[in-house]
Amino acid sequence: MVTILIVEDEGLFRDMLKISLGSLTDLEVVGAVSDGNAAVEAADRLLPDVVLMDIELGCDPNGIAAGRAIKEQHPEIGIIILSAHKEREYLNLMAAQELSGWSYLLKQSVTNAEALVRAIAGAASGLVVMDPSVVDKMRPRQGSLTAGLTPRQQEVLAMMAQGYNNSAIAEHLVLGTKSVENYINAIYQELSLNHNGPLHPRVQAVLSYIRDSD
Repeated sequence: MVTILIVEDEGLFRDMLKISLGSLTDLEVVGAVSDGNAAVEAADRLLPDVVLMDIELGCDPNGIAAGRAIKEQHPEIGIIILSAHKEREYLNLMAAQELSGWSYLLKQSVTNAEALVRAIAGAASGLVVMDPSVVDKMRPRQGSLTAGLTPRQQEVLAMMAQGYNNSAIAEHLVLGTKSVENYINAIYQELSLNHNGPLHPRVQAVLSYIRDSD
């Protein structure tokens, strides 16, 4: 069971989130608050697995600042930032500071149960997950390491960025799981990633994908 704290200043949307999440298997909403300060206090008291947080909360701190404050006290808590817009600035910040356990989801995707569950699972596991519609519009910058990947490797990396696990990638691309593992290991090698750093190479790969894309 993954426990979730909702942070949303709009009462109607907050109620909708509670209903949407409550209808999904193995998820439990343990609290719902309306501002950043209340989010920090509730996270410290409830210790949820994931905080689902609007980026704009009507007052300071905003969702990103509140999420960072929560992470400083409880680095194991996953943070999902909700936005009504494609905030490239947030993605750049996430990649530049090599943040893990953060996901970025557009509000309109909340009704997409599959995307929502992937974002929650990814954040809870310390991964980085991006909204599918954001990933769909991203293209590797010419001359970047990501641009040097083969089309199939780029396709696999894009699915990793959306929170798909190896089995799901294999199913979507009609590949064997071993083939997907081989593609991912090749991606790590091409991007010069390894297991020696503080971040899992899967997180490093997704952050590289963000940094290298327009």
